[in-house]
Amino acid sequence: MPLYVGEGEWLAYAVHCFIPSLGDGVMVVLIYLLGLLVFRSPAWADRPRLKGYALMLGCGAVMSVVVEWGAVHILNRWSYTAAMPRWPGLDVGLVPVLQMLLLPPIAFRVTAWWLRTRARPMP
Repeated sequence: MPLYVGEGEWLAYAVHCFIPSLGDGVMVVLIYLLGLLVFRSPAWADRPRLKGYALMLGCGAVMSVVVEWGAVHILNRWSYTAAMPRWPGLDVGLVPVLQMLLLPPIAFRVTAWWLRTRARPMP
């Protein structure tokens, strides 16, 4: 990946990327669970409205900045190449933050669509 510094062979690099991907999935689930508590409806993510999107974007931004900052500056889990745009003052990559802003709404929309299509009776 041109935005991250990578070392070693492809398989080791893929495994190194797989673990943070699981973390992204956990963050999406946590955002859903928080929405479940706030909106008191398991269907809040189907049609999130303004407050639902605000929750997704706010939580996604905070979680991604905290995780990215900790992974880069405290745990030294990964580092960026010069091509990675960075958040001024925080020195975290903008791409992973943008990813967590887009991932929850897309995941919830696709899941809602998939559940609706499965609920239709087969001809």
